[in-house]
Amino acid sequence: MLRYDVVIVSNENYLEKDLPVDQVIIYPAIDPLSSKNMDISESVIAKYLKKLRYHHGQPLITQISRFDNWKDPGGVIQVFKLVKETIDCRLVLCGNLATDDPEGIRMYERTERDVQKLIKQGDVILVTEPAASNFIFINALQRKSSVIVQKSSKEGFGLVVTEALWKGTPVVASNIGGIPLQIQDGENGFLLDFPDTRRFSDRIITLLNDPGLADEIGRKGRKHVKDNFLITRPLIDYPDLPAGLVR
Repeated sequence: MLRYDVVIVSNENYLEKDLPVDQVIIYPAIDPLSSKNMDISESVIAKYLKKLRYHHGQPLITQISRFDNWKDPGGVIQVFKLVKETIDCRLVLCGNLATDDPEGIRMYERTERDVQKLIKQGDVILVTEPAASNFIFINALQRKSSVIVQKSSKEGFGLVVTEALWKGTPVVASNIGGIPLQIQDGENGFLLDFPDTRRFSDRIITLLNDPGLADEIGRKGRKHVKDNFLITRPLIDYPDLPAGLVR
């Protein structure tokens, strides 16, 4: 570490008091003009979501993440089952399978096995490659979803949350890592303790039952990203960085 002049972290909680190198906090940001985040029409959304093969009248609950223990796909499925007791909806679990992560492959296989009946019924949809790496598909999925879930037990910053907020989709997420920097609970999304499956489902039900609230939270989420997490903001942060390196 002594070979470096400065360490950039995305959260003050990641600062190390014993690190013998200067540290600065610069939040990540997204590019609103990239294919993953740019505005797209309803016709484009419909085109890319044809492969999901679901009845478009039901709301979609979606988690976009790698298939690993930290993202808790099993917990998301339990949340969905509780929601479905009250509201007819569908769950999409979308994520890539890293070839260098055998545990991720095992997690996907375990998830697929556990929800085989729900998959056959059309209630749960698992999406992997190549769709999971298609940025326009992800864009369309985030826009079409009624609620985005991020039920992580560990998280760095959580740019997938940023992307969903930017699209005006309400997010229900774990109060962990960088997610609380993006969501103020009850204002522009909902933050919950990771293990609290019941409250995750209650918040999702609230959003599905109250489109007005969902729209308001979605608008506030988009504004928060616009004000804090677009790539124009680092244009202010990064030019100041070299000045601090002058000895």
